[in-house]
Amino acid sequence: MKCQVTTLDNEPRGEIELSDSVFGVQVRQDILARVVKWQLAKRRAGTHDTKTRSEIVGSTTKIYRQKGTGRARHGARKAPIFRGGGIAHGPHPRSHAHDLPKKVRRLGLKSALSAKAAEGKLIVLDAAALDTPRTREAQKKLDALGVNDALVVAGGELDPNFSLAVRNIVGIDVLPQIGANVHDILRHDQLVLTKDAVEALEARLT
Repeated sequence: MKCQVTTLDNEPRGEIELSDSVFGVQVRQDILARVVKWQLAKRRAGTHDTKTRSEIVGSTTKIYRQKGTGRARHGARKAPIFRGGGIAHGPHPRSHAHDLPKKVRRLGLKSALSAKAAEGKLIVLDAAALDTPRTREAQKKLDALGVNDALVVAGGELDPNFSLAVRNIVGIDVLPQIGANVHDILRHDQLVLTKDAVEALEARLT
């Protein structure tokens, strides 16, 4: 498929041929859900922790005698059934990450790219670079392009001036192509790719 290429100044720079095997695949909602769940699971800290009865600070003295009270038999007050006692079967620090086949991850990224292309929310830039790191200048250029909630994916190296300029703009994130991922693509309304990023993604996914 063909896509119009523009500059940051909103001037046409010809067209680019997008690979149908990357930007024209069938969008698999189930695969997208699996990949996003995998990404978010890896991101979890897993530092939640509860104390068992052996970790509670307190006396281990038997709270009352074994017989003659008419009450149930109990030992220390640190048992889980008592208020202030230990927690039975509570959470402990662990990793929430799980495995996901590379083929599924690759298909998920293709589906995310294809979804943006099919919705008409894919913009291809000639380059994402500025002469000076001025946020006001970057905001004007993005407004002229109609970009207000987008993930900008550049080629191998990010332009430092552009990265600094858009860093404080709400709704705009910048990543190199190696960091392009399903979750960040889907959580933004638009996807902005440079020509270098398109070539790198096609080489990476085909």
